[in-house]
Amino acid sequence: MEHTYQYALIIPLIPLPVTMSIGFGLLLIPTATKNLRRMWTFLSILLLSITMAFSANLSIQQINGSFIYQYLWSWTINNDFSLEFGYLIDPLTSIMSILITTVGIMVLIYSDNYMSHDQGYLRFFAYISFSNTSMLGLVTSSNLIQIYIFWELVGMCSYLLIGFWFTRPIAASACQKAFVTNRVGDFGLLLGILGFYWITGSFEFRDLFEIVNNLVHNNEFNSLFATLCACLLFVGAIAKSAQFPLHVWLPDAMEGPTPISALIHAATMVAAGIFLVARLLPLFIVIPYIMNLISLIGVITVLLGATLALAQGDIKKSLAYSTMSQLGYIMLALGIGSYRAALFHLITHAYSKALLFFGSGSVIHSMEPIVGYSPEKSQNMVLMGGLTRYVPITRITFLLGTLSLCGIPPLACFWSKDEILNDSWLYSPILAIIASFTVGLTAFYMFRVYLLTFDGYLRVNFQNYSSTKNSSFYSISIWGKEPPKTVNRNLLLSAMNNKVSPFSKDTYQIDNNVRKTTRYFSTHFGKKDPSMYPHESDNTMLFSLVILVLFTLFIGLIGIRFDEGIVDFDILSRWLIPSVSPFHPNSNYSVYWYGFFINAIFSVSIAIFGLFIASILYGSVYSSFQNLDLINSFVKKGPKRIISDKIKNVIYNWSYNRGYIDIFYTKVLITGIRRLAEIVHFINIHIIDGITNGVGVASFFMGEGIKYMGGGRISSYLFFYLSCVSIFLFIF
Repeated sequence: MEHTYQYALIIPLIPLPVTMSIGFGLLLIPTATKNLRRMWTFLSILLLSITMAFSANLSIQQINGSFIYQYLWSWTINNDFSLEFGYLIDPLTSIMSILITTVGIMVLIYSDNYMSHDQGYLRFFAYISFSNTSMLGLVTSSNLIQIYIFWELVGMCSYLLIGFWFTRPIAASACQKAFVTNRVGDFGLLLGILGFYWITGSFEFRDLFEIVNNLVHNNEFNSLFATLCACLLFVGAIAKSAQFPLHVWLPDAMEGPTPISALIHAATMVAAGIFLVARLLPLFIVIPYIMNLISLIGVITVLLGATLALAQGDIKKSLAYSTMSQLGYIMLALGIGSYRAALFHLITHAYSKALLFFGSGSVIHSMEPIVGYSPEKSQNMVLMGGLTRYVPITRITFLLGTLSLCGIPPLACFWSKDEILNDSWLYSPILAIIASFTVGLTAFYMFRVYLLTFDGYLRVNFQNYSSTKNSSFYSISIWGKEPPKTVNRNLLLSAMNNKVSPFSKDTYQIDNNVRKTTRYFSTHFGKKDPSMYPHESDNTMLFSLVILVLFTLFIGLIGIRFDEGIVDFDILSRWLIPSVSPFHPNSNYSVYWYGFFINAIFSVSIAIFGLFIASILYGSVYSSFQNLDLINSFVKKGPKRIISDKIKNVIYNWSYNRGYIDIFYTKVLITGIRRLAEIVHFINIHIIDGITNGVGVASFFMGEGIKYMGGGRISSYLFFYLSCVSIFLFIF
């Protein structure tokens, strides 16, 4: 066993050769590298599969033997300062490694078809492989400095992937927004790391925990400074895991390709903040008030993410806010000390959310031949509906992912979310009430997404798209520049936020970076040309969906835990034995059949009520609309018979405008900082520089005036001197 652990160093290094080879190949021999692109894809999948097998082997050994292994070597030694690098293998590391590799493999397989027509195909796979390497390096890190290095690499990869289609102004702005927002968290993280080094003199986790506990036990602890440093560490997790108030970058990150959305929102970037809090939980528990802060931020994020998802029209942004809310559940669980429940929900949510994003990508692919290759159109649920008959496999998989996220048994998220709710009731009824209420909201907005996408009739007015023979749509993934002038804002664009699409081929020229192929449709939709209908995705994309459905159905079994001898899987608890230490409350928490079913009935009832309300509002009402005029009217007015206009408008405007948080940041931070800069610039130019220039000008004129007073005669000087003295004496 120990021999296997000694080679755990290669876990983050295995995917790296593909990234380096693709990068150097595109620089040195681009044509040959592009011709072998399927070979690079195969190698990427193969190497990540080897990493997954290695991680699974380590996890099995931990489940059977409960081992923790750490290996360190000195990198810098200078007097009393020593910086060591190494790797740490424990249950938290193995859980994260398996999540990263399994979801990563599915993303690579899915992306092979999804990105097959993109000129940046190889660049995309290079970014993904490097992202996997960075994330694996992060979770195997043995100290805070090493975590910070890989933390920044993960942030760089997310910047590159979100802005993958960088020629689109919206995508460029989205990656910049993610970069700037995460810099706030990263700066706080760096300050927190330096602060704890000041306190303990070490970056190593084990030393950090022991020294802080000894200081607390001996009353030699500056609690105010330590609490401040812990808050700064937590700020890094807030930004990376999109917790309130640094969540604003997450919905804009949907401008990247859909496989990237699945990778970021399932098991990689957003999970980095969760991983950091889980890794440092023994430190946070002994510091006053920080656990309360974590639980408070978590429950605010739970409720805020759910409310912001209620009225979103973009299918991917709805799922993004869902991710934000579910990460809030995990952060809430960590804040109340429910370490096991937090990691359990991290596992179940990762697979369910990856399934949902893959399903959304399949839907987007099915809509693109009809509405054009434009995210504003192909991702807009207002234009969807009735896709069940066209994409039946995608519909079934998406429904299972939706029901899992809603907490419907026996799907995966039901077991983990119910455990968080149970622990919340034991910790604080107020937090539990908010979390339970959000279960209903989650069921409502997720079933809303499902109904708008698959229920009823297809709501696209095909005459707007296919009335002219030989009309063409570009099958491209890197678009040209912003159109020089706007297009007519017809009713369709009104239904989509009144945004002008920069993707119409009539308003600009496609640049040389895009694929030259143009797809032509030579018949009207009325002639029922199959190419004009939505269509199911290819087998490689469906394969990923089916595999993730299996995870969604059965991954919850690893966490089932009953102590009455009826059922005792409890693989997760045996897996987490080394991590569930005395630092973690709820480590001996037991679940009994009676109490479990009472709580389960309550939470499932709330979820079913949310499903019922969504079916009333969107199942029967939305499905009756086959005309774009009625769709636009419904989007603006809504079902008046269900709720009053005033309440409806408040809820709708709050959700549609993202809780006005982005507007607040724009007016207060962006506009305020710019105005402050203008004021400072004015003071610098007209006051500071004015004083300096004024002194110079005054000296010049004084010198010129005195120059003419100097005639060289001593008698004149004496007369002037005596005159001044006489005047002075006369005055005083």
